Amino acid sequence: MPSPRTPQNHRGEPTPPRAAAGSKPGAKQRDAFFDNAKYLAIVLVAVGHSWEPIKGDSRILEGLYTVVYSFHMPAFIIISGYFSRSFDMRADRLKRLITGVVVPYVLFETAYSLFKRFVDHSPGQEISLLDPWYLTWFLCALFIWRMTTPIWNLVRWPLPLALGIAMLASVSPEIGNDLDMQRVLQFLPYFVLGLCMKPEHFRLVRRRSMRIVSVPVFAAALAVGWWAVPRMNTSWFYHRDAAQEMAAPWWSGPVMVLALFGCSLLLTACFFAWVPGRRMWFTALGAGTLYGYLLHGFLIKGADFAGMFDHAWLERPLGEIFVSVLAAAVVTVLCTAPVRRVFRFAMEPTMEWAFKRDAAEVARGREKTDKKHETGVREREKVNA
Repeated sequence: MPSPRTPQNHRGEPTPPRAAAGSKPGAKQRDAFFDNAKYLAIVLVAVGHSWEPIKGDSRILEGLYTVVYSFHMPAFIIISGYFSRSFDMRADRLKRLITGVVVPYVLFETAYSLFKRFVDHSPGQEISLLDPWYLTWFLCALFIWRMTTPIWNLVRWPLPLALGIAMLASVSPEIGNDLDMQRVLQFLPYFVLGLCMKPEHFRLVRRRSMRIVSVPVFAAALAVGWWAVPRMNTSWFYHRDAAQEMAAPWWSGPVMVLALFGCSLLLTACFFAWVPGRRMWFTALGAGTLYGYLLHGFLIKGADFAGMFDHAWLERPLGEIFVSVLAAAVVTVLCTAPVRRVFRFAMEPTMEWAFKRDAAEVARGREKTDKKHETGVREREKVNA
């Protein structure tokens, strides 16, 4: 999840947000709205994952699960695309992409595979960087999406093209599981939409009228989710399979891509409408959502492997509420500064040793050294005089 620092327009020029109280002049300011949105979305991700082992035959919880899954990842991906608008192949941006996405993917894909092998007693679990397991697919997808950003910024109609690719992917089971390309391609339109968005688009959905409208929209979504439980395969919301792999007619793939894209955008807009734009107690946690995302999976899967979700009382209303609150609390802790300091070596390594120094940076270093030398010479001359 990219850090939402000062947004940039399509020319790469900064669009400065309102300065926070007590901030230093000239310092980069984070936009509280995006930090709040990321935190609330990661809470929904963790809660949704905690529901998977306990939803069982509960039609209400399955309906809630369907509604949450229809917009929580689209919201994340749209924000990721929005803050990728100025990405190009410049050396410093490629370094950040490698250290902030590629390295965490390699480390956590390996760690998750070993975790399943030993904790779940699955000796057959392979360590394969080509087959993301559980949560790591997002890092793989983010790398591919961001590397293609210059192409989407170049073409005339990026969103229709991305939708066309997603529709074709939904009828192409031969794509296989390598790099989880089904998810990469079927979620692609949300990333491209984020690339196309501007600050005024977010202001548009944050109006009071939109907040009022969102209440009946969410109510209707919950009703539809409850109705659809026995009639619809929840796997459609994962975007990880072609239509044929879900025993559906091939033509349903493109239809569902378009239908889910429309529904997801509507619910995502309603979600953004209720995200606070001011600083809240959880705003600072928005900077640590990558930590919460990658770490909470060990706790969810560990509890599942240990049989902690097998207690019958957890499938009752009070048990479901308890699991939801606990998941929200745990992911909140995982986004805090102390946790980030402990795991920064894996999430945000500097790795200066791995990269050549940029020519411009070397030149600036020489210039500073020369200036210091000249200053020292002048001071010595003054002392001697």
